[in-house]
Amino acid sequence: MSASYTPVRRFGETTRRDAWWVQSALTFFGFTAFIVYSTWAGYSNANYEWGPYLSPMYSPLLWGSPDSPHAWFSGAGAPPWWPSILPFSAAVLVLWIPVSFRITCYYYRGAYYKAFWADPVACAVGEPRKGYRGEHKWPLLIHNIHRYTFYLAALFIVILSYDAWVAMWWPSPDGGRQFGIGVGTIVLTLNAVFLGCYTFGCHSARHLFGGLLDVMSGRPVTKKTYDCVSCLNRWHPKWAWTSLIWVGFSDLYVRMLAMGVWTDYRLF
Repeated sequence: MSASYTPVRRFGETTRRDAWWVQSALTFFGFTAFIVYSTWAGYSNANYEWGPYLSPMYSPLLWGSPDSPHAWFSGAGAPPWWPSILPFSAAVLVLWIPVSFRITCYYYRGAYYKAFWADPVACAVGEPRKGYRGEHKWPLLIHNIHRYTFYLAALFIVILSYDAWVAMWWPSPDGGRQFGIGVGTIVLTLNAVFLGCYTFGCHSARHLFGGLLDVMSGRPVTKKTYDCVSCLNRWHPKWAWTSLIWVGFSDLYVRMLAMGVWTDYRLF
């Protein structure tokens, strides 16, 4: 009996009857829009804080102006050790951490491989190349750092949660601070929540909280912890997109306040 032969599909060729290209197209435009906006916002180095609010794209604010209530270190202009030939932005000091976590994320890899590299365009759709290129060579070997970037990303959730707490305290007439909730407080709090759901729903987080084990039979506590994190993992793609969009909106909200375009309303 002769072996069955499945012809190789040409690029874009498929027998699928659904709109298979829609998801990749939306991913492409969504990623592109965020990359363009975040690059511009990150290098603007301005309008990233207003009152008790700090844009998550600049948090933690390691280097800021002397009058900034959020800056860890203060100074005029760039830090003295910053190369003069490079444009400085406080966001550059920290953005590489969440970017490295997202770009090596298992879900995002599958999403942008399809949307940007057409590898493949979609399931059961012809690719523009004949062989599987895989991730066993540079630069794709960099994806192996994902489990390590998780630890840094988890630290960022603590910092962003603190930013949400700071956003609840406003200057008082006596020169101190008084508790209050503004719309921006809710925006920054939701940002920490959405990012926390995305970060702790990560496959690396699930493996960590599962005791770094492959088999959990006879370990009821570890299994319970693993299952708990799995609840977030089931929504991982949704948390990934929700948190990505909300990070951009949070920066935009603070930016519009700092520019005097929008008005923040105090709820109490």
